[in-house]
Order: sequence, then structure tokens, then C-alpha cells
Amino acid sequence: MLTRLALVAFVLILPTPGESQDRSSTTGAVPPAATVPAPPLAPAVIARDSQGRVTVRATQLSEPLVIDGRLDEPVYTSVQSFGDFIQQEPHEGQPPTDKTDGWVFYDNKNVYISLRVWYSHPETIIANEMRRDAGPVWSTNDSINVVLDTFHDHRSGYYLNTNALGAVRDGLLTNEERNANMDFNMVWDVRSRRFEQGWTTEMVIPFKSLRYPAGRQQVWGFQIQRLDRSKNESSYLTPIPLSYGLSGVWRVSAAATLVGIEAPPGGGNFELKPYALSSVSSDRQVSPPLSNDLSKAFGFDARYKITKSVNADFTYNTDFAQVEVDNQQVNLSRFSLFFPEKREFFLEGQTTFNFGGPGAIIFFSRRVGLTSEGVPVPIQAGGRLLGRVGPYTVGVMSIKTKESAAVQAPATTFSAVRVRRDVLSRSSIGMIATDRSPSAAGGGSNQVFGVDASLALFQNVAANAYYARSQTRRPSGSGSDDAESYHGEIGYNDDRYGALIDHMKVGSSFNPEIGFLFRPAGYVRNFAYGRFSPRPARLPGVRKVSWEASLENFASTTGVPQTRALFGIFRVIQNSGDEFRVSHVQTEDRPQSAFRVAGAPIAAGSYDFGQTAVNYVLGPQRPLTGFLSVNRGSFYGGRKTELSYNGRVSPTSQFIVEPIITLNWLHMPQGEFRSRLVSARTTYTMTPRMFVAALIQYNSSGNQLGTNIRFRWEYEPGSDLFVVYNDGRDTLGRGFPTLLNRSFSIKFTHLFRS
Repeated sequence: MLTRLALVAFVLILPTPGESQDRSSTTGAVPPAATVPAPPLAPAVIARDSQGRVTVRATQLSEPLVIDGRLDEPVYTSVQSFGDFIQQEPHEGQPPTDKTDGWVFYDNKNVYISLRVWYSHPETIIANEMRRDAGPVWSTNDSINVVLDTFHDHRSGYYLNTNALGAVRDGLLTNEERNANMDFNMVWDVRSRRFEQGWTTEMVIPFKSLRYPAGRQQVWGFQIQRLDRSKNESSYLTPIPLSYGLSGVWRVSAAATLVGIEAPPGGGNFELKPYALSSVSSDRQVSPPLSNDLSKAFGFDARYKITKSVNADFTYNTDFAQVEVDNQQVNLSRFSLFFPEKREFFLEGQTTFNFGGPGAIIFFSRRVGLTSEGVPVPIQAGGRLLGRVGPYTVGVMSIKTKESAAVQAPATTFSAVRVRRDVLSRSSIGMIATDRSPSAAGGGSNQVFGVDASLALFQNVAANAYYARSQTRRPSGSGSDDAESYHGEIGYNDDRYGALIDHMKVGSSFNPEIGFLFRPAGYVRNFAYGRFSPRPARLPGVRKVSWEASLENFASTTGVPQTRALFGIFRVIQNSGDEFRVSHVQTEDRPQSAFRVAGAPIAAGSYDFGQTAVNYVLGPQRPLTGFLSVNRGSFYGGRKTELSYNGRVSPTSQFIVEPIITLNWLHMPQGEFRSRLVSARTTYTMTPRMFVAALIQYNSSGNQLGTNIRFRWEYEPGSDLFVVYNDGRDTLGRGFPTLLNRSFSIKFTHLFRS
């Protein structure tokens, strides 16, 4: 069945015989002309109409730009700039405090985006992060953020983020901000420089790195966001409502239109990225134990562009030695923890395969090549097809893992097919099918089939729904009944008000073996949420206050109560970026079997307890930033006190320390219990594409001390050298922690592009 679905998906994305190469007029990639503002007349490069819509015209270059961030080529004086950004936060619709000048150029290989960012007080510029893909580039630094909606579908695009240090951060947007993959890496480059009144930046994006409709003449969506963290101010090229928040840059439906770009002619192109790996490892947890085992490996990833908008990927002998270890978490619940995907091969198509709700993920790529404990299982080979043709987005993936005696895992094939069709202006409907063979239960196979819809009904109203069924075929027969799951929600999100109603069922036999359930199958979840967030004009220093409340109720599919939580929070958001929060959660929990929390045994029964938390978020303009929290209250018949700090210290723009401390004290009838999680990531960044980072973590819950040291040098865009050291130790015994596992790896990759 899954093979037939994959063939159907493949047929959908192939051009039919005799079909024109320029499909933009027939696929819906370009909206009707009436919705596109008139292009500006030369020499102007920007036009704004009476409805606030914006069109920017790109300028063709006769020779490539030198990407150095200086903006000293003659084109910067001969070609007009565009600007007149519009403030979103704090004064919606007003001009920003300082101006921004922009240019868009292109030649036969690249698209160039350049900006001059002016400051009336340049001493207030916040720029203390330049690691590749580091979140603080956006969250705490002054930054420029660009979105290119290359299909002009008003819902997807490429996201580029940089700052005054020339940091490189990017992402892939699908279905606007609801599905943003910030782990996606694209081959592009950027340079930034300071000048007396601000900073300048130059971006270069190869056409080979982009997917877009066939044809020379291109019409794209285009948005630029400027963030000034010292003033807590955001401004955009087009008007963005306050209700969209700072993620308004991802709302490509509100973006400008970019015209004038002529894409280079020619068919698909080929990419090859081989790797060579050498490592030495010791592991005392496997049988027989390993001691200084020397190994080497070779493999590759390959990509062929079937069309300008469809890629076929292949991976052989895939290795992820360079991937940073998971951050330790403290589990004070009776359910499994969720760890995000970090492996590069699975990150690009992550948003394409998104399907599910707040309690069930139908496709979770960490099930492929990793055990539930996070132990790697060797990947032999795999293929993937990702693409878009007109209103269809298609993803097909099949990965085969090798047999691993060390973790008692048989050779397994994991497959998934995802098809989504755009409907209306910003909505979509779709289907998914997954297959695991053999199943995790041993023998047979496991399949899940589902359909979903994501509807943007009005500017601030959205609805989502899905229905899915699973079946586990064993040698003796099929799985049991009630193997279904469905979910529906509708929400309203405005700057002043917000509301959400949600209903979900996960049947008792629902079993997505390439998915993730946040709690065991067999429950019905109902959820309601409300928010009131005024902006009081008479409170000095206060930008916004917010009252929020929610009610979440879980019951078995037969109506037996499981968990009920009533949550309330009050926030005060200051002009400085600081935020003060007070929250309370009242929980009724009915565990049917005993479990342990931080070493404390909790018996089955009925519990009613409440906890109050006081939190303070330090604004990005401070030398010491982060999140401070105190949480205290009753807990499963006893009392719990929690202190935590998640912070960041930046002595220089190149040296960063990010400590995390979480301390829990449980005073239970069974005795006194404590849980401690202490970690620190220390990073020294030589250039935006070269850094060394050390992550040390201690978790008393598992008596584990872990060390991960990574050196990464992206010596060319897309090509890397990694040097990685991992060390895991058991702290349960006396004296120096006992070695559990240790490895030292050197990995070299190089990207070849035709």
C-alpha cells in the first residue's frame, strides 16, 4: 500500500510530456495579477500602493559583488536604495526610530541582498553572538531577518538571519510560522561591518541553493525585519500587525513582492557531499565491552534536482558523529521526555512531514537510527524526494538501518509519504502514510495512515484537524481495534485577546511506531485557553500586561479521569525587554500504577496538588541575561521546591558561557529526595563559521556526568571539518566518576556542486 502511495506522489511532481517548462501560469505559484502591486518605474526600486502593499524591483549586475560587507561598489550609488520601514513594536504603523537602506541585486549565479542599518546612537548596538545557527542572533541581538518566498505562495519561504558580526543563521518556513524549521542549513554567505553610524551587511544566495518555479521571469515574496533590542523595537518592509508578534517576519502572506529577477536557464544540477571519519571509542555498557576501538568510515549524501522545485536525495552509510549531544532534562512527570531532532539529513524535510497535534506526532525522525534511549543504530542507506509543483508539496522518504547486536535491533526499513495541497489563500489539506518493517514488537510491520487540514480562516483565526489510524501486522494476525486518533482545534490570536479550544483522542491501540506519543495511548484530551493582554499607557516602563488561563483535562477513552490541570499566569512585559511572571497550576492526577520521580516512589492513587512559580526574564541589553525561576507547592502528597536559572554571559562578542541550573527538593511522606541538573556550555567563536564549544552536564537523576567538546570549521559554505570528543561517566560510586563511554572523532565533509 505504501509503495503505491509513493508512486502516486512521484507522478504528481513529474512534468507531463509536452508540458511547458514555465509552469508558473498554470500551477498557481504566482497569484493573480490583481493581487500584485504594480512594479516601480525605473530608476525607482520600490513602489507602495494605497493598500500598503509593496513591490521591490531587483537590479541585474554585469559582474558579481565582492561580499565583504563594505557596500563600496559603484552600484550602491548608481542604484537607488529602498527603505521607509514601518514600525510594528511598540508603535504599530509608525516610522521606526532609525532608517534602513536596502538593495536587491542578481546575476546569472546569485541573488544579493544588501542593507545599511543606521543608528542615531550606535553605542547601543547589541552584537555578542556569531556562532553558526545560534538562536541568540535573533532572540537577544540587534539583527536583520530576510524571508524569500520563492514560489510566491504566501505561505512558505527561506529565512536568513544575521547581525553586525556577520552571524549565519537560516531556516525553512512551511505553512507560515506554524511550521518553521530553524535547523535547516542552506548554502549561502554573508558579511557585516560596522561604520560610525551603524552597520552594513551583504548576503549572497546562489540560485542553486533555492527551489523556485521553472521559467526565467520570477516573482517572489520578500520581507525584511529589523530588530533593535536595546529599544525593544521591531520594524518591517511592509506593515505587520502587532498580533503577529516578532515572528511576523514568517507571515509571508503579508510580505512584499519582489520582481525583476531572471533565473538562470538550464535543468537540474547535482550535489555530492562525501565524508571521511576516523574515531577511537571505549564503551563499557555493551557486550563485549570496547576499549580504545579504532574505526574509520566513509559515506556520502547526494542530491539531484529533478526540476527547479523538486530534489531527490540519497544517503549511504550515514553517520552523525558531529551532532551535539542532547541537553539533559529533569523529568518530574510519569511520562517520556521529548528530545528534538539534531541530525542534518533529517532536518531539511522536517516541516514537510509534520503531522499531528499536542499529544501525538505521527512522523518523528528520531525513531530512525536511534533507540528510545538515544543510542545510535547504524543507517545503511536511504532515499528522499522533496518538492513542490504548483499547489502540491510532496515528501517521500525510505531509510534502512543495519542490524545492531549491541542494542538488539534488527535491520529495519522506515518509510513515509506526505502530500499536502494548498487551498484557499493560506490553508492546506493533506495526507500521510508511514511504514516500519519489521515492527518494534518483532516481526510483521506497522503502518499509520492519516489526513489533515490546516485552515487560516481570517487574519487572526486558525483551525487545525487530523484523523489517523494505525495497524500493526504481526505474523499471527493484525493489531487490535480502537487504533485511531483524531484532533481538532480552533483559535483566535490578536494582540489584545487570544483564545483556543482543542479536542483530541488517542485510541487505546493507536501505535505510531515512527511517531511519538507524549503519554501512553488510550486517552481523550480537552483543552481551553484564554488571554487578555492590554497595553496600559499610564504605567511607566510597562509595555504590556497579560492575564492567561487554561484548563486541560485527560480521561481514558471509556471516561475514567486521568489528569486535570488548571493553569493561570500574569505577565508584565517592560519596555526594556525584561519580563516578570507569576503563575499557578492546580493539578488532579490519577496514576493507575506506581512510578518514580527524582528517586521518590509514587504509589497509584488520587492526588490533588498546586504549585506557584515566580519568574523573571532579564532583557537582552544586560551583560547577564536569562531566566530565573522559583517554584514551590504541594506535590503528590508532599511538597516540592524548585530553583532554576537558564542564562547567558558574554564577556566578549567571541566568548560565551551559558549556564543551566535546576535544583529540586522533594519533601515526601516516603522521605527527602533531591534532584540536581547542572550544565554549562562554553563557546569561543573565531569566525561566524568556526567555533569550539564545550558542554558539561551533570544530572543526579541518572547519576550521569557528560562532556561534549566540538570544534566546527565550515571552511566553505556547505563543507565542514569536525573534531568531537564525548565522555560519559557514572557518579554513583565513590571517588572520581567511573567511565561509561568515551569517543574521539574527526570528520571531514566537502560539498561538490555541478
